[in-house]
Amino acid sequence: MPPKIDAEPYRIDVPDSILADLDRRLAATRWPNQPDDARWQYGANRDYMQDLVAYWRDGFDWRKVERDLNEFTQYRAAIDDHLIHFIVEAGKGPAPLPLVITHGWPSSFVEMLDIIGPLADPAAHGGDAADAFDVIVPSLPGYPMSSLPPRPIGPRAIAGLWHRLMSDVLGYDGYYAHGGDWGSLVNSWLAFDHPETTRAIHLTMIGLAPGRRDDQSEAEVAWRGEVKKRLGREGAYQHIQRTKPQTLAYGLTDSPVGLAAWLIEKFHGWPGGPADAPPPFNMDRLLTNVMLYWVHGSINAANWLYRAAPEEGGWSLPGDARVETPTGFAFPPRDLVPPPPDEWIARAYNCVHRTDLEKGGHFQAQEEPEQLIADIRAFFRRFR
Repeated sequence: MPPKIDAEPYRIDVPDSILADLDRRLAATRWPNQPDDARWQYGANRDYMQDLVAYWRDGFDWRKVERDLNEFTQYRAAIDDHLIHFIVEAGKGPAPLPLVITHGWPSSFVEMLDIIGPLADPAAHGGDAADAFDVIVPSLPGYPMSSLPPRPIGPRAIAGLWHRLMSDVLGYDGYYAHGGDWGSLVNSWLAFDHPETTRAIHLTMIGLAPGRRDDQSEAEVAWRGEVKKRLGREGAYQHIQRTKPQTLAYGLTDSPVGLAAWLIEKFHGWPGGPADAPPPFNMDRLLTNVMLYWVHGSINAANWLYRAAPEEGGWSLPGDARVETPTGFAFPPRDLVPPPPDEWIARAYNCVHRTDLEKGGHFQAQEEPEQLIADIRAFFRRFR
């Protein structure tokens, strides 16, 4: 259990008026045309989206989802200009390690729901109680259910908020971290800027690029070419969100189907599945994530992170610097960014553990949770 919790308890409670307005908007959806041979290669498939909206209106039970989410112990803590939402699950074992888990975009804390229980109480899930963690899952500023920031905030600044969350709000004198997507960058800056308290980090995606990139190996050059190819297929969202996010926000904030299409298309493409198959997640989990963005009105503030990161200089390390905190990687084979060669990692990180996972894509905690849990446990055992 955290030494202290200096925060207000929080429960999700969406007013009936918001749900009634949502139903009215869903009923009034204007559907676009699509090519006769369209699968998912043009973006969100209309046939799937029509099935999703029909289920959203007639089968999806938000109040049940809300009750299930509220089974997790949640708080909001005031840190500077922000109210940071977070889940706390106390570890059940002889000496739980404090572990902060950071989600990315277009996810929310919902992405991590399947790994919270097994990491906090491994014995109840077929594991060893000695592997227990105090699990802390904060929501990024501007994402559901943290407050909307007054201005864009980048991953390095968020790392400072996480340090204060773990040290000041929860009272830990040292902690560990895991994350993917934005979580890889936030936790990398957490380790770089606060090495005295960040004991080790575990990432599913390469976070910070090395500042010095001369004399690259053939493997590094080839990998960077593959990154460019994959982002050429899947990265259009990045360009608009880091240039003119405000324009996009009008459609996504006004249309629930537009919001769902923008988010769910990534849950199809980033696991790397075939173009003629639906996303590899059930509709309830996908709609839970969409609903949190909708009822919280947070998609614009969430997208700002893509504008804030380059303005902050948050993509690369300075000069010859490295993240010297011990770092472990678990790379899914079908992620948005392919697994990098060892020499690229060594330029930026003190890598003491690398696993090239057999299955999975970008949303590993949701797609292949057991595989990820096993690697998190294995990596952090050396620090117990």
